[in-house]
Amino acid sequence: MDERPEGTMVIIFTTGDPELIRHCSLVLSAAGIGHEIACPSRSVLALAVAEEHAEAAREEILAYIEENRNWPPPAPDRDAYRPAFHLLSPFIIGCLVLVYLETGDWEPESAWFAAGAGDSTAILEGGQYFRLITALTLHADVLHLLGNCLLGVFLLHYLFQLLGNGIGLAGLVAAASLANLLNVAVHGRGHHFVGFSTAIFAVIGILSSFNFRRHAAIGRTRLLMPLMAGLAMLAMLGSEGERTDLGAHFFGLIIGLLTGYLCSARQVLNLRSSAWLQTLLACTALTVFVFAWEMALG
Repeated sequence: MDERPEGTMVIIFTTGDPELIRHCSLVLSAAGIGHEIACPSRSVLALAVAEEHAEAAREEILAYIEENRNWPPPAPDRDAYRPAFHLLSPFIIGCLVLVYLETGDWEPESAWFAAGAGDSTAILEGGQYFRLITALTLHADVLHLLGNCLLGVFLLHYLFQLLGNGIGLAGLVAAASLANLLNVAVHGRGHHFVGFSTAIFAVIGILSSFNFRRHAAIGRTRLLMPLMAGLAMLAMLGSEGERTDLGAHFFGLIIGLLTGYLCSARQVLNLRSSAWLQTLLACTALTVFVFAWEMALG
């Protein structure tokens, strides 16, 4: 409270909120208007100023209240959506392990890799676009497989929790396939690739873009941290090794960002609660892998 002003005192503001009266007192102090805090009753606090300063004091307080009317901003609504089936992530990882147990390491004489590994020449000249899908299920060795499985089981779980099994898996398959296609186009003929890591980086991009768009009001810099983590993973894990395909990882991350932006649209989010749509998309996405391998081995 400022030093008691001289002259006739008039009450210019009353409230029952001690915090608000304190803030208004600070406003008047900052404006150089002498005032005092009064207590007309047990539950009411008031600000009193000299009569000649009453109008200026009211204007200062009204301006302060108007400027802070919607502050602090409301916290974003908590997303209550959860899929009915929670085991799709370990199911997919289990399928990758089973495929590896059947195919083994990447060897030149392996019929599986000859038929299904990513081969830019076969894709660009022979139209064997199924390799964009089958290559995701093959791994060069056990370390390659374990790295993708350990990351994938957690990242896929979060993806399906946000988007649902059908929308999440369909978006992921589309993003990873497109990323492989762009990588093939950039490398040209003679490029070979395998591994689920393209899909892993696509998931990182989807989650980053999804969070950035849906919760941008609480701070864009903080919400870019998942993307920064993805770029760090790209630098540390996705750019080393004799058979590491940096291009596939990079395009997976970029296409994942675009996919996440589209999937976070309100129109898409409203479809998550449709059980038949989620089931249809999940079954279709899984069937795509089966058909791709049938084409590869047919």
